[in-house]
Amino acid sequence: MYNVFLVEDEKNLNDILVFYLENEGYKVKSFVCGLDAEKYVQQEPHLWILDIMLPDMDGYELINRIKKQNQDTPVIFISARDEELDRVIGLQMGSDDYIAKPFLPMELIIRTRNLLTRIYKNKKNSKVTNLLINDTYTIDFNKRMVFKGDEKIDVTSKEFDFLSIIINNKNNALSREDIINKIYGEDYFGSDRTIDDLVRRVRKKLPEMRIETIYGYGYRWCEGED
Repeated sequence: MYNVFLVEDEKNLNDILVFYLENEGYKVKSFVCGLDAEKYVQQEPHLWILDIMLPDMDGYELINRIKKQNQDTPVIFISARDEELDRVIGLQMGSDDYIAKPFLPMELIIRTRNLLTRIYKNKKNSKVTNLLINDTYTIDFNKRMVFKGDEKIDVTSKEFDFLSIIINNKNNALSREDIINKIYGEDYFGSDRTIDDLVRRVRKKLPEMRIETIYGYGYRWCEGED
């Protein structure tokens, strides 16, 4: 059973979402303010669902606390503000999905189901535990962590998803659309520039890992090639 923590200050909406999530079979703990939710960060649920606009602590501040506790904990952001701006900021801070108000409760359920399946199914099905890349970086697929020697490199959940995809498709060209579908799901309607930003961040954090740009198409990883 998946543990889901929901933070939504609109009490009526909070109650409705709890009902739908529990009906899906999840164990749900809900909060109407960020300070109360912050006290439970160390419990590390399988998923946080966060409203960005909260009366005492906004979702941006709360996701910082969550990711500091465990970088790999997935987060879905909810917002009624500027959708494109919040989407970009949320992704940069490590959110795994975004849903704008107003929305149907079943849309959140579908996104939640897809995200949990994608993340935790990948963990269970990982055949390779550790992989050394370019004699430099160690990729731990079970823990979803990246190391350079003994030093841990902080990567977001989406950045790790991207690394997993290109590693598992070594030497193969992947289109931006392919990458988006694998990371965000086929129901994603955002710009493919999201992938360009994701690649930029990965390149900055792992400069010795060659990720080749295929202009007008997408990306490819070629280990050990000049």
